[in-house]
Amino acid sequence: MISPERRIQAFVRLGHKVKDLLKEEENGLFFRAQNQNNWFTLENCKRAFEGLAFMLEEKSIRAWLEKYKLPKEGASKDVGVLMAGNIPAVGFHDLACVLLSGHTISAKLSSADTVLMKWLIDQLLSLEPSFESNIHISEMLKAKDAYIATGSDNSSRYFHYYFGKYPSLIRQNRTSVAILTGQETDQEILDLGKDVFLYFGLGCRNVSKIFVPNADILERVLGLWEVYSSVGDHHKYHNNYEYNKSIYLVNSEPHLDNGFLLLKEDSQLVSPISVLFYEVFDGEEELERLISSQLDKIQCVVGNTEVFKGAIPFGKAQSPSPEDYADGEDTLKFLLSL
Repeated sequence: MISPERRIQAFVRLGHKVKDLLKEEENGLFFRAQNQNNWFTLENCKRAFEGLAFMLEEKSIRAWLEKYKLPKEGASKDVGVLMAGNIPAVGFHDLACVLLSGHTISAKLSSADTVLMKWLIDQLLSLEPSFESNIHISEMLKAKDAYIATGSDNSSRYFHYYFGKYPSLIRQNRTSVAILTGQETDQEILDLGKDVFLYFGLGCRNVSKIFVPNADILERVLGLWEVYSSVGDHHKYHNNYEYNKSIYLVNSEPHLDNGFLLLKEDSQLVSPISVLFYEVFDGEEELERLISSQLDKIQCVVGNTEVFKGAIPFGKAQSPSPEDYADGEDTLKFLLSL
């Protein structure tokens, strides 16, 4: 088994590789990723790799790992990982967790994200060739020692059926929400736009619904968010916008529209691409009830911590630290328990 320190240093050096990549003026890797998946624009790939570079800083990694006891010896388990592909390199965190915990990963890459993930794996192997026996890319994940799977609520039922007899960590649909009080500065509302529009809203940390004390502030929000109008130039996003707009018009469903985003009152959490749901709350007690009753479906809450304890500041939803686990499930703790 590779020593914990060598494992850590391999990922630290990978972080340096990612930083060097970001300094290049024209990046062929991101172009290839965009050609494979049109949602992975150059800007979104760059933003995702900036997040990886931050996560792989030595101080970030060591601060994350200090509360765990990484194994120095013993037989590693073969962990099957079904990776998501909704945003660029989203499966990397699971890869890091499996390898840092001393195990072997058998990864089924998402067909939407093979270019970036294979590059990261190749770079890691070039930095630490000893990982070669611990990294396998597989199409079939049969009879592994344990499983990590990320998918929709529907697919999670299949995952439980197939993997339920093995130790498993199975994630379902999650989304994020934001709370506005009407007292926010223009900058805070502009920052919230990053949480809504980055990755076209496809990530579980993207805000898909806002809670507001009244609907009067929505016009201000839409007006300030005009700076994000370029998202409407993306053909796939625009097609979703046109489709959802036509549905609301045909069905005479009330909504607000600024030309690239639709705001619709709805009690549901997950909104379609190009749509942001909102719900009016009457006082702090009702707000607490509305959110706490759905916490199992919420990845993070964005807002002022004085309004909601544990809230993430506006604009920071897509800047998670390594210990901000998907679904709130401690992936490393699960792996170290095997």
